[in-house]
Amino acid sequence: MERSENAQRHTLAILVDNSPGVLARVTALISGRGFNIDSLSVAETNEPEVSLITLITVGTPRIISQVIKQLRKLINVIKVTDLAEVDYVERQLVMIRVKAVDNQRAEITRLADIFRAKIIDVCPKTYTLEITGGQEKIRAALALLSEFGVEEQVSTGLTAISRSPILGKKTKKAEA
Repeated sequence: MERSENAQRHTLAILVDNSPGVLARVTALISGRGFNIDSLSVAETNEPEVSLITLITVGTPRIISQVIKQLRKLINVIKVTDLAEVDYVERQLVMIRVKAVDNQRAEITRLADIFRAKIIDVCPKTYTLEITGGQEKIRAALALLSEFGVEEQVSTGLTAISRSPILGKKTKKAEA
C-alpha cells in the first residue's frame, strides 16, 4: 500500500460470516493487491454465526476507499466500516516477561500499578506482566520495562469498537 504524505492509519471493522475460509479470502484480497496489514484481530461477535475482523492499515483516502469497495464485493462480508470516520475505542493486549532480580521487583511492581498492568506470573528471576490499553500507553510501559531486560514479548492485534452502534448485522441488500 502506498505510504505517501497524505496516507493515514485506518481501522477497518469488517463484519463477516463466521465460516471457514473467510479470513483467508479477506487477507488474500488485501495482500494480493499489494496492500499491507499492520494489525489483524478476529473474533466471534455476540451472534455466533458472525465474526468481526479488526484490520489496521495505512493508506490514502483513495486507496482505503478502493480496499473497502473490494472487501464489500466478497460473498461472506456483511459490512465494512472505516472506524477512522467515527468515534471509537481501541485496545491491545501485550504480555511481557522481564528480568526481575531482588532489588528490581518492587520497582517493576510500582510500574505495573502505574500502568494498571497485571503481574500474571512470578518466577525466581522473572515477572510476566499483562498490559492492556491504547498504543501510546503500551509503548510507554514497554519503554520503561525494557530497562529491566525483556526476555520475551507477545501481543494481540488491536481491537476496536465504535462508540455508537454502527456494526449491527445488516444484509447486503439492506446496505445497497
